[in-house]
Amino acid sequence: MILIIVLLAIALQIYLSVKKVSPFISLLIVSILSGLFLGMRPTELIKSVENGVGNTLAGLTLIICLGAVLGKILESSGAAKKISLTLIKAFGVKNIQWSLMITGFLVGIPLFFNAGFIILVPLVFSIAKETRLPLLYLAIPLAASLSTAHCFLPPHPGPVILVNAFQADMGKTLIYGFILAMPAIIIAGPLFGRFFKNVKISFSGLFAAKEDLTAGELPAAFPSFLIALLPVLLITLSVISERILPEASLLKEIFVFTGNANIALLLTVIIAAWYFGLRAGHSMEKVMTWLSEGISGIAIILLIITGGGVFKQVLTDSGAADYILSFSRQWQLPPLLFAWLVTALIRFTIGSATVAAITASGIMAPLVAATNTSPELMVLAVGSGSVFMSHVNDTAFWMFKEFFNLSMKQTFFSWTLLETLISFIGLIGVLILNTVI
Repeated sequence: MILIIVLLAIALQIYLSVKKVSPFISLLIVSILSGLFLGMRPTELIKSVENGVGNTLAGLTLIICLGAVLGKILESSGAAKKISLTLIKAFGVKNIQWSLMITGFLVGIPLFFNAGFIILVPLVFSIAKETRLPLLYLAIPLAASLSTAHCFLPPHPGPVILVNAFQADMGKTLIYGFILAMPAIIIAGPLFGRFFKNVKISFSGLFAAKEDLTAGELPAAFPSFLIALLPVLLITLSVISERILPEASLLKEIFVFTGNANIALLLTVIIAAWYFGLRAGHSMEKVMTWLSEGISGIAIILLIITGGGVFKQVLTDSGAADYILSFSRQWQLPPLLFAWLVTALIRFTIGSATVAAITASGIMAPLVAATNTSPELMVLAVGSGSVFMSHVNDTAFWMFKEFFNLSMKQTFFSWTLLETLISFIGLIGVLILNTVI
């Protein structure tokens, strides 16, 4: 019955979205109805809604807002256009998907998915404008790289938690993760993206530039790339310093502080506002207008993402995930396949890839020791399952949909299929590696 209620809730959300009800309102309605039908008391349901809002906003608000401001500065100053023109010249229009795939993967290794996505979205809009190529054709390789890094590679939270839970070797996990990531980002990226070459999307939104700057008015390429990627560099330095510098080192404290995603983005926004704004001769008033436009343009997207977080929290607190676990333990399957299947079911039910991975780790940890399964491959099996079939209870689903101004159908056939492809490719890769090593 619980599974039927969850499926009906998802169907209701899709129906309301098709009927043009605001996703923010419809997600709240569906979340409350789901909680009531799943047996939650009204007081528990209210607390769950509040926790969903708090947990979602706490982890995303500053990243999304600062990322949107940085993107707006890069777009309005012409820096994003300069970056896109440089990439087009270096790779050619025919290979632009591959350049975005590589960029997304390099950025996705140190950055969480949300931060990397926010930073790179303006680049997709800028390249689409210059090349007249469809947004989805360009966005798919970028999103595939970011998502693959998020589920397979440390230092992302899911893989790191799993490495510790299964007592896996971090180095081996990273090597195996890279082996699986290569086919995943190629198949789910440029190859899958080709199916969207003729899909036209309304080119409007936060990063649809209104001003068409001439080549002489554009900033130089090097500072444009450097400042756009500065958050990535700061976070990378933080990760490296945590590994190699002694605990009492002042330098380590500085790098760890500046490598926090929120701090890294704030510092970058300040530097970008000075270099591309004040230093370039723009008034403080104009620079602050860019900032205001960035924040106002992101407001509704942030609310929709929050609604998705509420839905996820209600499904978690109602016990829907525990129900999935209770009958999944009864299946007799090979350990790696079982781990992927259980994680995929949890992911489908509650939405969060990280929560699905953490929940599954509690079941699989004893199984690793009991069956002599490779802990590194178990990490990757759970990681693959954690990105299975992203849909309306996943905040990333709404982020992708709203930033690229997609319909529900377009989002399911692009984002949801992309995530499912990565999940299946990861599972197949894990099973092949298990026969080899």
